[in-house]
Amino acid sequence: MASNQDVFIVAVARTPLGSFRGSLSGLTAPQLGSVAIKGAIERAGIAAKDVDEVFYGNVLTAGLGQAPARQAALGAGLPVSVPCTTVNKVCASGMKAIAFAAQAIRLGDADVVVAGGMESMSNTPYYQSRGDTPYGGITLADGIVVDGLTDAYSQTHMGLCTEALAAKYGITRAAQDEFAATSYKRSARAATAGAFKAEIVPVTIAGKRGKPDVTVTDDEEYKKVNFERMSSLAAVFKKDGTGTITAANASTLNDGAAAAVLMSAAAVKKFGVKPLAKVVAYADAGVEPADFGIAPAYAVPKVLAKAGLDKSQIAHWEFNEAFSAVGLANVKHLELDPEKVNPNGGAVALGHPLGCSGARIVNVLALHLKPNEYGMAAICNGGGGASAMLVQKL
Repeated sequence: MASNQDVFIVAVARTPLGSFRGSLSGLTAPQLGSVAIKGAIERAGIAAKDVDEVFYGNVLTAGLGQAPARQAALGAGLPVSVPCTTVNKVCASGMKAIAFAAQAIRLGDADVVVAGGMESMSNTPYYQSRGDTPYGGITLADGIVVDGLTDAYSQTHMGLCTEALAAKYGITRAAQDEFAATSYKRSARAATAGAFKAEIVPVTIAGKRGKPDVTVTDDEEYKKVNFERMSSLAAVFKKDGTGTITAANASTLNDGAAAAVLMSAAAVKKFGVKPLAKVVAYADAGVEPADFGIAPAYAVPKVLAKAGLDKSQIAHWEFNEAFSAVGLANVKHLELDPEKVNPNGGAVALGHPLGCSGARIVNVLALHLKPNEYGMAAICNGGGGASAMLVQKL
C-alpha cells in the first residue's frame, strides 16, 4: 500500500454563518452541509461521482436522523456508492474530518475526499430522559447546553471553565472586550473588502405560503455588535461581581457549514486542477477537561515539530475564538504576534457553529495565504482537547 503521499486542498466553500434562530434556521444541519459540499465540488471543477469518500463533522446530532454526513453528501448529489462518516470531536469536528481525509489520501486509500463540518444550533432539540413521568411534570434539558456547552466530567458550563482560564492567565474583562471589538472590526473590514466572497456559497431558503425564495449571501452575526454597550454588559456565567465573560466577548450560537475537496498528487494531475494549498501536518492534544481552552497551545507545538518548522515561520494563525479569553490565553502562552492572528476576524464576531468552525478556519488559510506562506489553524474542543493543522499556500 502506498503511504505518505502529498495531500492538497483544491477547493473550499462555506455557507454564510447564520445567527441563532436567524436567516438559516429553516434548514437542518445536513441541508446546510449539502450546500457547502456541492459548492466545494463545483469549485473543484469535478463531478460528484469523482469523490471517493466523505468525512463530515457534526456535534448536535440528536433528532437529525441516521448518518448526518451521508444525508449531507447525498443531498449534494453524491452517488450512493460513496462512503460517508460523521465525525464528532465537539468544536474540532470539522478540522478532524479534514485530518481524516488527509490520512486516507496519505495512506493511498482514496484520491479525492470531501471533508468539513456542519451545525444548526437553531434546530437542536430539547431532551427528555426515558422512564416514568414524575409527579408534577417533566423537566426538559437544552441539547445545546448538554451536548455542546457543558463539561461532561464536572458538569460545568464551558463559560465557567473559561472564567477560570482567564483568571489563571491574568486576562481582564477590558482585555477581552478589546479583543472582541478587534474581532468585530476585522470581520467588518474583511466583509467590506469582499474577502469572504471567495469563501461563501449562497444558501437559498424556499419561500412559504406563496412567498418568494430568499437567498442568503452574507454572515449575520458581525453586523449586530453595539460597541457603545460592550463595556456595560453584565457577566453571563460568573455573577458574583468577578465575572469577565459577556455576550459580547464570547462566540455566539450559530448555523453554518464548511467543506473542502482534498486530492492526492495523482488526482490533481488527472483532473488538471490547480491546488489552493498543501496539507503539511496536523496533530491533536489533550489536557484536563476543564482546561480545554488552552489545549490548542499544546497541539500547535506538535504540528510544528512534525513539519520541522518554527513558529516564526508561520505567516497567518487562525485560532477559533470560542471565547475572547481563549484567544488571548493561547496567544499569550505561545507568545504570538496578535497582528498575525485572525486578521479577518474570528468566531466572536462571525459566529461558532460547532461542527463547522474547525473546517472554516482551515479554509480561510487555504484561500487567503500568499504563495508559499505557511498558516496554522487551531481549535479547542470540549472534553479537554484540541486539533491543529498546518497548510502551505501554493
